[in-house]
Amino acid sequence: MSILVFAHSGCLSPLSSRQHRMLIAGLLGLSALLASLLAARDAAAGDGHPNIVYILADDMGYGDVAHAGGKAPTPNCDRLAREGMRFRDAHTSSSVCTPTRYGILTGRYNWRSRLKKSVFFDPHDRPLIPASRPTVASMLKGQGYHTACIGKWHLGIGWQFLDSPPKRTAEQKGQGWDIDYGKSAITPNANGFDYFFGIQASLDMAPYVYIENDKAVAPATVTKAFHRPGAASAEFEAVDCLRQWAKHSVDYIDQRAADGKEQPFFLYLPLTSPHTPIVPSPTWQGKSGLGSYGDFLMETDWVVGEVLAALDRHGLAEDTVVIFTADNGCSPAAKIPDLVKQGHQPNGDWRGHKADIYEGGHRVPFIVRWPGRVAAGSSSDRTLCTTDLFATAAEIVGCPNTGEDSFSFLPTLLGKEQESRGITVHHSINGSFAIRDANWKLCLCPGSGGWSAPRPNVALKNRKLPPVQLFNLEEDPAEQENVAAAHPDLVKKLVGQLDTAIRNGRTTSGPSLQNDGGPNPFPAPVVAAFPELAN
Repeated sequence: MSILVFAHSGCLSPLSSRQHRMLIAGLLGLSALLASLLAARDAAAGDGHPNIVYILADDMGYGDVAHAGGKAPTPNCDRLAREGMRFRDAHTSSSVCTPTRYGILTGRYNWRSRLKKSVFFDPHDRPLIPASRPTVASMLKGQGYHTACIGKWHLGIGWQFLDSPPKRTAEQKGQGWDIDYGKSAITPNANGFDYFFGIQASLDMAPYVYIENDKAVAPATVTKAFHRPGAASAEFEAVDCLRQWAKHSVDYIDQRAADGKEQPFFLYLPLTSPHTPIVPSPTWQGKSGLGSYGDFLMETDWVVGEVLAALDRHGLAEDTVVIFTADNGCSPAAKIPDLVKQGHQPNGDWRGHKADIYEGGHRVPFIVRWPGRVAAGSSSDRTLCTTDLFATAAEIVGCPNTGEDSFSFLPTLLGKEQESRGITVHHSINGSFAIRDANWKLCLCPGSGGWSAPRPNVALKNRKLPPVQLFNLEEDPAEQENVAAAHPDLVKKLVGQLDTAIRNGRTTSGPSLQNDGGPNPFPAPVVAAFPELAN
């Protein structure tokens, strides 16, 4: 950008006071114009914007980190809490992983998408986020960021499939044998990421192959079983994945530093742990005293430490926002009762676990470090949802927020007073809803809506269970006393707020938007009590 200023030379007569004021005003105006043009140039180049690193653990509960009472050492997560802000009322949008990941990247509740319940299991599942939908990555990329996703995607890979898959041998079991691994696929590159290295889904969902950008690193040639047998590349081993994510993340930070610190970067690092298969590498086996799950927690924390060390080594810590959280609560596959006997409560004192509508299903650790901007050792009780990344990142870089259910928590990070995010909507694995407003939480289902008792198939048959459950989380954080019968007007109000949130297509302000179809149908007893919820 060039600015040309022309000056005329000649004899000058003394300026009158009015002319003097006009000259000064003109110069100030030119100065302001120049400043705004330079600011626009810098914003377009991403100059002055912080790097953003978002680390997402897989199935890690609120109480799994040591600073929240966990018994396995997590020194690097504890360091983040010591040097940043810890949110004690942070929630995922869903109590399982695919839908939560959708919400993180789009700022939109998962049940507004075509996925109304559960997660992706099949390699034939098409990408859940259309290339046309803005994501945190595409928004930041538009502001000059370099963007990368390293780890577990689990939002659908658009594989190309063989026209005539060869007949399987006796050794070829499970899914993934009909994929044409030599052809390009639709990957996170289609959703705003400049670089991708990772896997399709969880470590127990075939195919077991690494993907770099839009192609498999190596074809699947053997069957491997990490709980579920399926097609795998010969070199792929679940036990190696955390080290792969750490190595590629460090390499990425090294490369960004080598290319110069002028261009900010966004690193989305969705880990595969401590989700099943629970496979700590040999270095970490036996270190926690809690068994394999505790060891896996420690190795998960080690990855965080590798990222922090890379930022420190390149002098990037001061210019980087680091966020650590999880995609839902701890899974019962971790053998929670055995851990509790050893003094370790993966989900803290909250009721339930992964998949549930109860707090243990979706209340998660959430830590933000931004040196010099976020007060070290601070904490907040402001309700936060993982959909809020979009609005927060947008406010940091000065972009409009287009996330339908995303509310910026930047003022809280900066120590400023801010309004609550209003209502927060929760979702369980079977598509059950809960709505949270201040300390009140209404679950629109009998039972857990997930995997803890009473499970949906039992709860829906039990006529003695009320159709909805109302809890005051301030007085009853363990969700033991259903007070719905004592507060019928409040129940009606909350049902109305949820109905409005669904029908408006958004919870942020603005014109109504369309969902991708209606939500998963409400349970029959709920619809009978509240006909307005019928689709």
